[in-house]
Amino acid sequence: MTNKEILDQIKGGLIVSCQALETEPLHDSYIMSKMAWAAYLGGAVGIRANTVEDINAIRERVSLPVIGIIKQEYDDSEVYITPTMKEVDALAQIGCDIIAIDATKRLRPGGVSLEDFFTEVRNKYPNQLFMADTSCFEEGKKAQELGFDLIGTTMAGYTPYTKGTVIPDYTLMERYVKELDTPVIAEGGIWVPEQLKKAIDLGVHAAVVGTAITRPMDITKRFVNAIK
Repeated sequence: MTNKEILDQIKGGLIVSCQALETEPLHDSYIMSKMAWAAYLGGAVGIRANTVEDINAIRERVSLPVIGIIKQEYDDSEVYITPTMKEVDALAQIGCDIIAIDATKRLRPGGVSLEDFFTEVRNKYPNQLFMADTSCFEEGKKAQELGFDLIGTTMAGYTPYTKGTVIPDYTLMERYVKELDTPVIAEGGIWVPEQLKKAIDLGVHAAVVGTAITRPMDITKRFVNAIK
């Protein structure tokens, strides 16, 4: 698919995040591919996934556009979503439809700024679709200036300076839609269909739901906490 076809296919729809970390019971590429298949059968227009192994397994099962990330922790940075060129290269090499990158103002591994990092990334991959995972309006505006193709609210509430933000962050979504020209992806804290509908009604390009659909341990905890 062309970049336009990818963006058109996900427009107005639900993207399901199929991820499980090594500490979680469902950590298995085969299981994630089944999760993605279930999401596809349920009407999802795209998948967000972590690691080359999981993405390859998912793409063998479904033909939906994939937003790919690699979560990798480094000792000298809080940034862990596709933090260095190594992770970008790995995702680009498998032909990932969209690559999502932490686009917060925090320094990356090696003390590298987002501006320096993404300038290098864009020069290396001029035709690749990139999504900016941001936490506040300042970051979204910067991401647009740097040339990201999509801007997500993914990190709202997860950076030290946005801690306490109520998610889903509809205020941020609405401001992005009204004040920026780049397509917006609503992500973070969407637990029920009504919240998804509200985000779409605000005019976002698409929305990502993960935990509420694909993390049964967290879903179970939510129910258990309600009766404690």
